[in-house]
Amino acid sequence: MPSVAKKLVIVQNNDAPAAGPPAAAEPAVRPEELRLLEALLFAAGQPLDEATLKRRLPNDVDVKDVLAQLKAEYATRGVNLVRVGKKWMFRTADDLSWLLTKETVETRKLSRAAIETLAIIAYHQPVTRADIEEIRGVVAAAGTLDVLLRTGWIRPRGRRKAPGRPITYGTTEQFLTHFGLEEVGDLPGLEELKGAGLLEGNLPPGFAVPMPSDDTTLRDDEDPLDPGDLDLGLAPPTSRSET
Repeated sequence: MPSVAKKLVIVQNNDAPAAGPPAAAEPAVRPEELRLLEALLFAAGQPLDEATLKRRLPNDVDVKDVLAQLKAEYATRGVNLVRVGKKWMFRTADDLSWLLTKETVETRKLSRAAIETLAIIAYHQPVTRADIEEIRGVVAAAGTLDVLLRTGWIRPRGRRKAPGRPITYGTTEQFLTHFGLEEVGDLPGLEELKGAGLLEGNLPPGFAVPMPSDDTTLRDDEDPLDPGDLDLGLAPPTSRSET
């Protein structure tokens, strides 16, 4: 019987898994003193001085050196380690402070003088400062008109055709919006004011409440505002706070 030759067949296995990427180097262990200092500063409710930090860290820790390392580590983060006076604290990075800006509306009460002045302007417009003082019987307090201008409730209308050409004032659309009026003529009349207890019962003979009008047309005794009048701060600013 003829011999059968044995054949050795070597099959290359192309499906064998390729060698993986070299293992990444393990990150360097962060010094324990950095972690301790970081924890102390984060937990503190107020900035800490170096003496306080030194007392809470191991005796062999160089506080100044560790603070410098931690400051450099946080230099590019959203929170930075900063020195305020002789103390240290974490604080939002200066270029990100806008994220924490909080816009608020400051609500303030009008003084009695401002309320009376506003009422006189609303009912008697157009009026000048002298008109207001004559009706109130007292000299207008410094800044009262400025407060009302800043609220946007009054505006300069024109100039009175009189010696000195004083500014005349009237109410604005913002005044109507704030007080829920369709027009200034909706302001309460004499009987309504009495019923609300805003007027005393014993009024002088002939006392009357004028019919208010905020017609923007200048009257015969008014001239247009001079060029540059609004640049002198006579117009209310675009951003206002409630008063």
